[in-house]
Amino acid sequence: MNDLSKIKNIIVKNPLKLDCGKEISNFPLAYETYGKLNEKKDNAILVFHALSGDQYASGINPVTNKEGWWNCAIGPGKSLDTDKFFVICANVIGGCMGSYGPSTIDPNTNKSIGTNFPVITINDMVNAQYNLLDFFKIEKLFAVTGGSMGGMQVLQFISNFPNKVQVAVPIACTASHSAQNIALNELGRQAIMADTNWKNGLYGENENNPDKGLAIARMAAHITYLSKVGLQEKFGRKLQEKDKLKFSFDADFQIESYLRHQGSVFVDRFDANSYLYITRAMDYFDLTKQFDGNLSKAFEKSKTKFFVISFTSDWLYPTSENRDIVIALNAIGADVGFVEIESDKGHDSFLLDVPDFLNTLKNYMDSTYSHLNEKRI
Repeated sequence: MNDLSKIKNIIVKNPLKLDCGKEISNFPLAYETYGKLNEKKDNAILVFHALSGDQYASGINPVTNKEGWWNCAIGPGKSLDTDKFFVICANVIGGCMGSYGPSTIDPNTNKSIGTNFPVITINDMVNAQYNLLDFFKIEKLFAVTGGSMGGMQVLQFISNFPNKVQVAVPIACTASHSAQNIALNELGRQAIMADTNWKNGLYGENENNPDKGLAIARMAAHITYLSKVGLQEKFGRKLQEKDKLKFSFDADFQIESYLRHQGSVFVDRFDANSYLYITRAMDYFDLTKQFDGNLSKAFEKSKTKFFVISFTSDWLYPTSENRDIVIALNAIGADVGFVEIESDKGHDSFLLDVPDFLNTLKNYMDSTYSHLNEKRI
């Protein structure tokens, strides 16, 4: 796996009671920051990452030497303008980029924890990251935002800490994971566990990782992040070698080669057990059920302003599921805005250079921050 020696982290000393009933303490939470915290400490934005993300949302990831996953949105003059805002992003617990997870070394055995790691939830992830507010001595965040699983964390954070955020921007997400998405995640988990190198999650004791299973899981998931129109326009039925079919099971089509590449590069930076744990946390997410079938109750104690964003071609977390969040907020008279962005790039639209999305996000963040400052004056 990757060399994690360059990673910033805090050690969370306070005990954290997990939803599974277990308790953890003295665990690492890896994070990165962008921009500068002002004297009033009122310009902080906590960004939550999605399934395959990490704390390196912008710039160059010093571990993988790859560009940050939200480089298009975070930086000077960008949607989350680091000349104006102090952006914090943490690796979720269960992750594999320095936070406490299944690849963490157990000091008692000097081996990775593997599947002895406790099953976690989105709620657990959020409660762990709350410790960053204490670390930076931030009384109230300006905003929380994130897409996909990051959006789930936004919703959970506001529910758990209703008076700690001015603005919440959940993007391309849902308040509860659908049966379809649970099924898709289970497909990926079974691919990993069927790999003979998985060894009940204790592969950390051996040289061989379940790379084939993880690559297949990534390939299957990656299809769901795209759209039929986008795939057709980019690849169609184009052949990898333009002259003729090979009449074999090699990658005849460009889309096949593309997916195989996505799978192969993913295994170089991600832990298979982390994939199992994080997808399971997403499947368990059901904020509506947490409040006895009434999603509105999750937010009724909060005065946070909401701005919900969805994309027309996102079939993984469709606009209808984003609208359900808006409806629940409207039912309690919350301050909520909503926009559906036209895009043919599918669920991944929030990660890509989609000008309408990036401009909308920037305009909302900048204008809301200016308005709140004017009210204080």
